[in-house]
Amino acid sequence: MIKVNNVSMKFNLGIEKNFSLKQFFINLFKSKKNKPKKEEFWALKDVSFEVKKGEVIGFIGSNGAGKSTMLKVIAGVMKPTKGSVEVYGNICPMIELGAGFDPDLTARENIYLNGAVLGYSKEFLESKFEEIVEFSELREFLDVPVRNFSSGMTARLAFSIATVVDPEILIVDEILSVGDIAFQQKSEEKMKSLIGGGTTVLFVSHSLEQIKKICNKVIWLEHGHIKKIGPSKEMCKEYYEEQVK
Repeated sequence: MIKVNNVSMKFNLGIEKNFSLKQFFINLFKSKKNKPKKEEFWALKDVSFEVKKGEVIGFIGSNGAGKSTMLKVIAGVMKPTKGSVEVYGNICPMIELGAGFDPDLTARENIYLNGAVLGYSKEFLESKFEEIVEFSELREFLDVPVRNFSSGMTARLAFSIATVVDPEILIVDEILSVGDIAFQQKSEEKMKSLIGGGTTVLFVSHSLEQIKKICNKVIWLEHGHIKKIGPSKEMCKEYYEEQVK
């Protein structure tokens, strides 16, 4: 269902700094010898793996290991520097909280806006509106601008919109760790129901307990490389033991 073929992703560190007016004038007075060179950072290096239909794959690794970058490449948010990704099926990405939201619009308006970004029609959203509101538990805040929402409230709204249908491929990056405990449990149950329906899931979390509960396989990334792939409980145990050495 997903084939990742020798994917590498390069970033130029500090490129935005060089575009600032202040940095422009500083660079004018620096000699060529003292000017900082643009540093290249490879977030992913020759990563290859396959995901079969219905598999629930967890991604673990330290900060900067390349987990979120990998999900963004698979979702099509980023184009890899090298390699290719083949995806068979419609993707529902839940990568950045509030992506596709306009902070100046109300929650009600953002349901239609974000739903349109995810490819849902207005007629479909109208038919599912009550279901979205009910799941999010934000009925009394429907006419409040999203800019006034906490991160947990934004997570509720984003998750409720994204999971109103059963996507073929669901990509989730840390979203289940935001919000109160009751909503985290509710989101986990929704994820389990999607998994039971055959949805393929790619899941990033720093919570090894969530990974063990939800995922059947784990891809362990470190410094942009795949370190190991294996059963979730086994991989989480090895990863934990390495972290506490």
